[in-house]
Amino acid sequence: MKKIEAVIKPFKTEAVKDALAAVGIEGMTLSEVRGFGRQKGHSEIYRGSEYTVDFLPKVKFEIVVDDDHAQRVVEAIMQSAKTGKIGDGKVFVTQVEEAIRILRTDQAIEQQIGEAFVFSPPESPQKPAHLA
Repeated sequence: MKKIEAVIKPFKTEAVKDALAAVGIEGMTLSEVRGFGRQKGHSEIYRGSEYTVDFLPKVKFEIVVDDDHAQRVVEAIMQSAKTGKIGDGKVFVTQVEEAIRILRTDQAIEQQIGEAFVFSPPESPQKPAHLA
């Protein structure tokens, strides 16, 4: 599996989301982030004083896909996020060893991993004698 993280300009969010849906992506995580690279920041004047705004608003998509879908997803992001100007963003692709749904049962996890293991919930903490 691959994890694809894309940091893009906020106004491209809907275009990227639609492009991902068009290539079959049904789930993703979206975060509002701030950052800068070669684009740098810009100066603004507020109440007569000039301020440098270093960190610019961006949107970060996170998607986990099978290895054979990764290239198609990256291409969809790049085509839909591109404006041709500095600051369009970046796409990062990393290997994911395992993804487990929190809702999964212990039996399903055991089958997924392919190893037998024993799950023992932690014992309830004992109340101190003076509270019992």
